[in-house]
Amino acid sequence: MSSTVTVFVISPDTRSERRLDLHITVQQLKNKLELITGIPVQNQAISVFNTEGDTAPAAVLNDDSRPLGFYGVKDLQIFQVSDLNPAVSFTGQLSDVSQVEKFELSEGEYAQRQDTVLAYKQLHKIGRFAEKPDEEEETAVPEDIKVGARCEVETQEEGLHKRGTVRFVGPTKFAKGVWVGIEYDEPMGKNDGSVKGEHYFDCKPNFGVFVKHDRVKIGDFPVEEINLDDEEM
Repeated sequence: MSSTVTVFVISPDTRSERRLDLHITVQQLKNKLELITGIPVQNQAISVFNTEGDTAPAAVLNDDSRPLGFYGVKDLQIFQVSDLNPAVSFTGQLSDVSQVEKFELSEGEYAQRQDTVLAYKQLHKIGRFAEKPDEEEETAVPEDIKVGARCEVETQEEGLHKRGTVRFVGPTKFAKGVWVGIEYDEPMGKNDGSVKGEHYFDCKPNFGVFVKHDRVKIGDFPVEEINLDDEEM
């Protein structure tokens, strides 16, 4: 039997895949997780779930002196790390957005600026601003936009990558033209693959979105995650 397992570690601000030695103690695990999650050792509460959708944990790592093998840890289980005192931890500082001074632009203000990607595309007639000589050209979709392809969706927020998988390409009942239905990796969408009662594809609520093809870039876009992998676990 292998002495190592692969698990998924989830905390309020992080999510990563880790390899763990079943011989290390809960205390040693917490020392490692502090570097990954930002939660101090004394504030960590670790629950083990068989799947992410489970409501009751398979085990609670409540004895720091016990090795992980004592709790029957298995491959692909979920280690949920809760913060018992977020007010004093690094993760609490990340989550408390009320202390962050935000820079915001309305859509009108953004449209008036000349130093943006939007202004560049308008000037050079790129993407959705390109001239379309006839109706047939408006319905054309690049050949690489296919169901199952990984993609990234254009956004006005600098540094934000909206990545996902193409789940639908074609005409819809909610608007004219051809639309691309995408299942985001994170809940940054607007629907579950259905619009106005019409079903187009399956995904979780708020993971689905429909956009025009000129906002979609196809490529090898891996799922992004916070992963401070400074040492193997």
